[in-house]
Amino acid sequence: MAEEQPSVKTIVAIGSIPLIMTLGNSMLIPILPTMKSELHLSSFQVSLTITVFSLVAAFCIPILGYLSDRFSRKAIIIPSLLLYGIGGVLAGLAAALFPSPYTWIMVGRTLQGMGAAGTTPIAMALAGDLFRGSEASRVLGLVEASNGLGKVISPIIGSLIALIVWYGVFFAFPVVMLGSLTLTWLFIEGKKTTKNPPPFKKYIHGLASVFKQEGRWLFTAYLAGATCQFTLFGILFFLSDVLEEPHNIVGVVKGLVLAIPLLVMCTTSYITGSKIGENQKLMKRLIVLGFILMTISYVLLSFIGHLTLFISVLAISSLGTGLILPCINSFITKAVGKERRGFVTSLYGSVRFFGVAIGPPLFGWMMGWSRIGMFLSIAGLTFVVGLLALFMIQVNQGKKEGGQSGGGPVEIKRKKPVGLMSPTR
Repeated sequence: MAEEQPSVKTIVAIGSIPLIMTLGNSMLIPILPTMKSELHLSSFQVSLTITVFSLVAAFCIPILGYLSDRFSRKAIIIPSLLLYGIGGVLAGLAAALFPSPYTWIMVGRTLQGMGAAGTTPIAMALAGDLFRGSEASRVLGLVEASNGLGKVISPIIGSLIALIVWYGVFFAFPVVMLGSLTLTWLFIEGKKTTKNPPPFKKYIHGLASVFKQEGRWLFTAYLAGATCQFTLFGILFFLSDVLEEPHNIVGVVKGLVLAIPLLVMCTTSYITGSKIGENQKLMKRLIVLGFILMTISYVLLSFIGHLTLFISVLAISSLGTGLILPCINSFITKAVGKERRGFVTSLYGSVRFFGVAIGPPLFGWMMGWSRIGMFLSIAGLTFVVGLLALFMIQVNQGKKEGGQSGGGPVEIKRKKPVGLMSPTR
């Protein structure tokens, strides 16, 4: 008997969750220069509002991933959304009421990071639980597109809110959270992910077997996701600064300019996710092509000063990122069985957040070092990661008799590992 397919409302609810994590950083990008001047902060201090949020999320994500495997996805997502909203309220009240609010803003951002840890990675695991085959890839593409959509609209929203008061963005976080919370509460079932969750020791042993057999390609996939996030948020930090000085582009216009490369990434992510199905060979080709486009873009950007041309070439990099992330998401989500999917996807989310965390401060340091050196260094990074993807991610054409062959996604059940997924499975 065929399983009942989740409703469109469930898909919308799942798609709303990644918006929360995305808005947590992207909405702040346009106001960082204003925050710096209003609170008399250094560039390093203001970049920490992004870094602390991301680092806290990165450390909490694996813990919440395990708990979502142990109990249910919904039981983790709901409290996480609430904590995210509380952190926004605290940061906003501190900025509005305290003469020296920086410390309390950082406390609020810490709470938000903890809450954000229970959003996108758990949503990815949830999509893997509820959908199969090409439909799963399509929904995962939607998750990444939702993530990208948040990045597109958040600079615009942040710029609009800042016209009223710069710290108003902190109060916008709980408002958005309430929408996602309502959808999640109403349309996502709170079923336990397994009937008999494995004890912690067996759980870790099973995960160890996953990484022992599939460690090379998983490491490469994790590195690819982290690299995309590192370059994305680093270049947004750089662009936000450059738009104000020397180009004197501020306010909503600034938000619109920041949204251009993000819109390219969002659109590409959605189209990619809807087209790849279970075709692992195509996924690998798109990942490698994505890194080629990123490398070419960053090499060219090191020599381009004209703003319009700069944005146009930057869009090539965003196109590459949009090709890579849905394919990596599909590989990661299908790598293990349902009972450990939350941890593995959460670990992936964790390394992505590490990429976000180090992006702004490292780009800020490199901006003071050498613009050409910065872009060429990033191009070297994307080139190396692309080579790793080319050689480490090996697509299996089918199961071998009597066992499995490594190098690509594999489902690990609690008792017995099974073969690699083939494109037709």
